[in-house]
Amino acid sequence: MGDYKKYYIVPAPPEDVYLALTNANTIHLWSGEEAVMSDVPHSEFSLWEGSITGRNIAFTPNHKIVQEWYFGERENPSVVSITLHAHKQGTSVLLQHTNIPDEDYADITSGWDDVYFASLIDFY
Repeated sequence: MGDYKKYYIVPAPPEDVYLALTNANTIHLWSGEEAVMSDVPHSEFSLWEGSITGRNIAFTPNHKIVQEWYFGERENPSVVSITLHAHKQGTSVLLQHTNIPDEDYADITSGWDDVYFASLIDFY
């Protein structure tokens, strides 16, 4: 199991980035894929045609998102925490993803960089 931590700069205010990460219609706009998402704790979500699924754990509006990502029947959950802070260029995003299965690590980390945040940054 591996952990991943990275900072991104998204050229939009934190309120817009939060909405882009928690609203299914907005996710569809920047990802090009249908999404099931809300900012209700304990709700299930699905992104990229079901290639990412999980459960929303907690939200601090316009500041923090915490999710559990599903990777089969794992003893310790894989947890994603996204923290947003205002930045002179828009929003500084701190991504922390823990307990990534070793066999999925390379795909997940490149997906964060090359697909997830690249698409979001290109959207703005």
